Amino acid sequence: MAQINCTQVKEFILVGLTNRQDLKMPLFVIFLSIYLITVASNLGLILIIRTDAKLNTPMYFFLSNLAFVDFCYTSVITPKMLGNFLYQQNVISFNACAAQLGCFLAFMTAECLLLASMAYDRYVAICNPLLYMVVMSPGICIQLVAVPYSYSFLIALFHTMLTFRLSYCHSNVINHFYCDDMPLLRLTCSDTHSKQLWIFACAGIMFISSLLVVFVSYVFIISAILRMRSAEGRRKAFSTCGSHMLAVTIFYGTLIFMYLQPSSNHALDTDKMASVFYTVIIPMLNPLIYSLRNKEVKGALKKVTINGNQASVFLKLRKWLKHIK
Repeated sequence: MAQINCTQVKEFILVGLTNRQDLKMPLFVIFLSIYLITVASNLGLILIIRTDAKLNTPMYFFLSNLAFVDFCYTSVITPKMLGNFLYQQNVISFNACAAQLGCFLAFMTAECLLLASMAYDRYVAICNPLLYMVVMSPGICIQLVAVPYSYSFLIALFHTMLTFRLSYCHSNVINHFYCDDMPLLRLTCSDTHSKQLWIFACAGIMFISSLLVVFVSYVFIISAILRMRSAEGRRKAFSTCGSHMLAVTIFYGTLIFMYLQPSSNHALDTDKMASVFYTVIIPMLNPLIYSLRNKEVKGALKKVTINGNQASVFLKLRKWLKHIK
């Protein structure tokens, strides 16, 4: 096979969501607002969980980690996407593109596996409530978070190295709003067969295994709930799992739509819209789903608000007394 002579690109140009100038500023305002809400809600949820002793339980430990992943996840993508609306050409360096892809893959994989860990936590809470605090000990909780983080960063590093060892000489224009594997593979002049096989194998194993853990957990959970004699007990059990079930359905549903549709049906604009949903919208929805449907979180939020108002009044009073003196 003849060797292809080409000049390796040193930077890429991100096309973004749209080329229409009349839509760029309205979209910038919309996505900036979504990003600010996402940052405030996820960091706020972490702060509430860390500062309220009543929320010092395994469920909220996992939830705070999910909020952290969502915050990092959207912060890797959204700021650069906002630049697409402000600049004529949104340029990203070769190394920055590699870093963005690596972080994106790491946090997306971590979210997928964390949802599986949370499903197991709900299984133990509903099916073995008397042994819950014994089974879900601090050590086990740390392991159920450390393993997803470790695996996700290793697999992200592996795939990023595979992608950026390829030669890019056909074009440097990425028809997307962030650096993703499939748009990058369209630009390479190297053979992508082995890379695509690795994507299929790793994504398939991770997706099927995590979805299987979630599915089996909820089969046992629903079976245990239906055996409960008390209607109030069934209502509380469903309420406990409802937020997680909704978050899982949205996340996995989007991934199924994105990656399991036939390749003949794939359109770049459709892929972009699906990518917006799971990189921008889902990180905003998750803290809202878990907080608005959770009485304990709402109670802790009220307490923080009241304490904040009291502190503000105290500071104003102190300032007024100093002024009198």
